[in-house]
Parts: sequence; structure tokens; C-alpha cells
Amino acid sequence: MTNLYFRRPPKTGSLLAMNTILLVSETRSVTDRVHAALSGADVTIVDHPDPKTASRAAYDGEFDSVVVDMQVGSMGAMAVARAMRAAAGDQQAIPVTILLDREEDAFLAGRSGAANWVHKGYTSADLREALGVSR
Repeated sequence: MTNLYFRRPPKTGSLLAMNTILLVSETRSVTDRVHAALSGADVTIVDHPDPKTASRAAYDGEFDSVVVDMQVGSMGAMAVARAMRAAAGDQQAIPVTILLDREEDAFLAGRSGAANWVHKGYTSADLREALGVSR
């Protein structure tokens, strides 16, 4: 079983091109795990518990990437990914990585327009690879 799914290849190399991540989750265990997985990397993670305002926050804050918990609020990760694409307008959409609860949801993640997705059984290396983050 693999934990990684890539719609398009993640960025590789240094973090000069990507260093600010918006984390959309209202569950403390999820936010703690993402922070732990990315500790030691040269990234800034900003927690954002409200999926309804995530796309506005991502573009207003000039984030490089968004990580969304599959089960966040009443909106859910798929709707957040679609809202991110819609909010992009004419500019390039900020890539979204979804933290899947079930591997079966990978199909839906792809249909939502998410750039990448990882199953919640991910390792630190899995999440770093999905985000194109090196240590």
C-alpha cells in the first residue's frame, strides 16, 4: 500500500519557491501531526480552522500551498479544493494537498482538483514529498 498520490509532480529542491503553508483543520491531532511531520523544514505553517474562509485567507495571505484535512467543518476538503480553484481567477491556483481518511477517497480528491493527496497513515517523508519540502 502506498500513502502517496500525485495529480501532478510536487515541487522539488530547496524551499525558496515554497515556504508558507495554510493548514485547514479543526482537529488538534491533525494539526499536531502535520506540524510534527514538517518540523525541521524551513516552512511556516499557519493553522486555519474555518474551511469557508480558507480560500480567501490563502490568497490574501499569499500562501504557497494549502493542506486540508478530509473532514473539516461542514464544507470538507473536496469543497475547499474546488473553492481554491475558483478563487484563483486568472492567476495560478495555489496547490492543495488533501489528507485522506480512506484510500477510496483518492478518486474524489483528484476530481476536486487537489494537486496531491496523502492517506492519513502518512509518514513525515510522505507529507514532505507531497509538498515538495526538503529537510
